[in-house]
Amino acid sequence: MANMREIRTRMNSVNEIMKITNAMYLISSSKLKKARKQLEATEPYFLGLQSTMRDILEHTPEFDHVYFDKRPEIPEEERKISYIVFTSDKGLAGSFNHTMVKMAEEEMSKHKNTSLFVVGQYGRAYFTNKRVMVDGEFLYTAQDPNFYRARSMAESMIELFKHGYTDEVRVIYTGMVSPIKSEPQMLKLLPLERETFKHAPNEYKYGEADFTPSPKRVMDYLVPSYIRGLLYGVMVESFSSEHNARMAAMDAATTSAKDMIRDLSLLYNRARQAAITQEITEVVSGANGLKK
Repeated sequence: MANMREIRTRMNSVNEIMKITNAMYLISSSKLKKARKQLEATEPYFLGLQSTMRDILEHTPEFDHVYFDKRPEIPEEERKISYIVFTSDKGLAGSFNHTMVKMAEEEMSKHKNTSLFVVGQYGRAYFTNKRVMVDGEFLYTAQDPNFYRARSMAESMIELFKHGYTDEVRVIYTGMVSPIKSEPQMLKLLPLERETFKHAPNEYKYGEADFTPSPKRVMDYLVPSYIRGLLYGVMVESFSSEHNARMAAMDAATTSAKDMIRDLSLLYNRARQAAITQEITEVVSGANGLKK
């Protein structure tokens, strides 16, 4: 059995670790609330963009645009597909990063012509160590989701798509299914699908509408803003999921630390009791010796 000094040292170490895990839990909780609040603040603007694009497509069924071009003339095996994989800059978030990179590897293995763009230091380090070519990095985005970074990312992807360097852009990220549950998801960013913008059965539809100077010019302006909003939403979802996973991991670590301290306390009390018993035995033995 370990002596009391060793047990006390271990208890102090576990206590210090528990303070750190508890602080990390509180920090992640604060960041999660802030990110969700920012997303809710921009939601009306994003929904307004969707509504306007829906009206344009509704009134111009013959309308054709580069952002909706599925390029059917390109065979499936020759299509160039780009993946944007969202990871975090830090660990200590359970299986958050591992799930993302594994899903990315599985999806990329299904196609011959792929390109990879990573968000977060973990993804960059992982694929670099695996000797997978990383075609682009969006650094400092994982820990600071904002419209500026979403615009930079959207512009890069739009340029690649418009100039034919890629035929499809997909985003792999972790989405918040509920306030306590996250799941890996894949979103098709480009080309856009007309079906995405169909009116709901009970949704109000406008009558005749004119778009100045032309539906194409209006769409040229709206689609980049829509993609920026979409990417910003993905960034916040991934950021929220990361901190949700970190909260769960830190909560489990804190619980484990409390269990360890309880076990060590029992061990310490046993060692202390054994020491007291030993001292009493020695005193009694000494007294008996003096009597003899």
